[in-house]
Amino acid sequence: MAAEKDGMPAEEARLRVAGLTKVFGSGRRAGASTVAVAGVSFSVGPGETFGLVGGSGAGKSTVARLVLRLLPATAGQVWIDGTEVTGLSSRQLRPFRRRAQMVAQDPFGALHPAMSVRQLVAEPLVIHRLGSPAERAERVAQALREVALLPVASYLDRYPSDLSGGQRQRVAIARAVVLEPSLLVADEPTSMLDASVQMEVLDILAQLRESRGLSMLLITHDLAVARHACDRMAVMRAGEIVEEGTVEQVIASPAHEYTRALVAAAEALSGPPGA
Repeated sequence: MAAEKDGMPAEEARLRVAGLTKVFGSGRRAGASTVAVAGVSFSVGPGETFGLVGGSGAGKSTVARLVLRLLPATAGQVWIDGTEVTGLSSRQLRPFRRRAQMVAQDPFGALHPAMSVRQLVAEPLVIHRLGSPAERAERVAQALREVALLPVASYLDRYPSDLSGGQRQRVAIARAVVLEPSLLVADEPTSMLDASVQMEVLDILAQLRESRGLSMLLITHDLAVARHACDRMAVMRAGEIVEEGTVEQVIASPAHEYTRALVAAAEALSGPPGA
């Protein structure tokens, strides 16, 4: 069996990314093209949370969108559950969307303000024509229970403007998992939340990973979030992965100067890891 760089057999990876590249701009004039992602490769195993960590402009969110085919890749390949998805047609992409879902950074911007919680969480089921109305209602209720919006009946007919930031993000997570995907891509899911609710949201994601067998690609600029939520992580800088390993390895013994700078900045703000 062909092995990945991290030792994971390719066919066992839930998500596998190889040589992923994204160039923006036509390149007709000197300096007109911008390389946002340059030859990125990594894999995420079943039930694993893999973090992409780096500062603003590192290319993390672009990778997330390339993985989900929200942007076309300039080069490289993406496999999800063994299916190569970068070359799928629009028609072929539709069932793929059920297998890979996203939780965005801004829960308010991600939720239509004129739709109720009931409608928001049910909408993916309607789009994919899954289940009867009664079956959809039960799946919506189950998803809301799993994100701890209880009692469920008290949230169904609320609108995003009626909810706190943490509650809106829980609705966004419920909307993402109602299709029962195998992969969840979480793009800075706590960065717009109060510190008091950030860990609650991360714990909900961890519980969903355990109960549903999800794999997760977690995008974050925050080493504390990666340390709390991830099994392995890669550090991105200027569109490239500069370091990869278990969270403990990368944070305790950073090999790259950029990673060392990130760790030092995090320690200056909050004290050393484990303090």
